[in-house]
Amino acid sequence: MNRSWTRLRRHQLANVSLVFLAVIATLSLCAPLIADLRGIDPTQTDLFRRFEPPSATYWLGTDDVGRDLLQRLLDGGRVSLLVGLAGALLAGLLGALIGVTAGYLGGRFDAVLMRFTDGVIALPLLPLLIVVAAVDPRKLGVPAEIAQSEAFSLYRIVVIVALTGWTTVARLVRAETLSLKARDFTRAAQALGARPGRIMLRHILPNTAGSLIVATTLSMGTLILLESTLSFLGLGIQPPAASWGNMLTGAQELLQEAPVLALWPGLLIFLTVIAFNFLGDGLQDALDPRSERR
Repeated sequence: MNRSWTRLRRHQLANVSLVFLAVIATLSLCAPLIADLRGIDPTQTDLFRRFEPPSATYWLGTDDVGRDLLQRLLDGGRVSLLVGLAGALLAGLLGALIGVTAGYLGGRFDAVLMRFTDGVIALPLLPLLIVVAAVDPRKLGVPAEIAQSEAFSLYRIVVIVALTGWTTVARLVRAETLSLKARDFTRAAQALGARPGRIMLRHILPNTAGSLIVATTLSMGTLILLESTLSFLGLGIQPPAASWGNMLTGAQELLQEAPVLALWPGLLIFLTVIAFNFLGDGLQDALDPRSERR
C-alpha cells in the first residue's frame, strides 16, 4: 500500500486531477451552505436581473431568468457528480458479480453471461439510452407524484447509466477470475470444502480490487458525460433541478446573447471528465507493481 501511494504521488497529472475533483466535490456538497452565507436563493427568479455581468453580488453573473449562475453551477455539480459516482459504483457492482460468476463457474454460465455482455456492447449506446430514458415510468405502474419528483428523476438516471456501463467491468473481472481460480489459494479453499459463493466473495473478488478501482474511476467520467448528454436532450435531470447537462440545454438558444451560460457548464463537464481519466491512469500505474520497474 505504501509503495502504491508513493507511485501515485509521482503521477503529477493524477495529483492535479485529484485536487481539482476534491475542490469541485467540496464546493458542490457545500452549495446550500455557500448560498446561505451569500444570502442568495439559487432557485429564485428575477426577470429584472437577466444576464447581469459578474459583480460582487453575482460572482459569475446571472442567467436568462435572473438566477445566480455560480450557485446553479454548484447545484448542478452536486447532481452530475452524484450520478457519475453512484452510477459507476452500481455498474462496478453489477459488472463484478457477472464477471466473477462467469469466470469461476465457467461452462454454460460463462457462455450465456458473456454472450449477453457482448450483446449489450453491440447495441448502439446513445439510441439505447434515449429509448430507455424516454420510457414513461407512470405506464409501468409508478405513481405520478413519485414519477415527477426530483429524487426519482435522479435515481432513474443513475440506474439507466449504470445499466449501460457494467460491460467493461464484467469482462475485466472475468479475465482476472480465470487467472485467480487456478492459483494455489483458490485450490486450497476448494480442497477445504468451501462453497463457490464463499470462494468468489472471500478469495477472488478481493484480489480484483485494484482492477475494479481503476475501471470504476475511469467509468465515472464516461457516466457523467452520458448524464450530460441525456439532460441536454431533455431526457435526464428535469428543471428546475440543475445539472450541467440541462444547463447546456437551457443555454443552447442563447449562444449569441449570452455565450457564457454555455461556456461554464461545458467547461466543467470537460475538465471533470478529463480529471477522472487522468486519475484513473494514475491509479492504474500506482496499483500495478510492474509500473515501478518500467
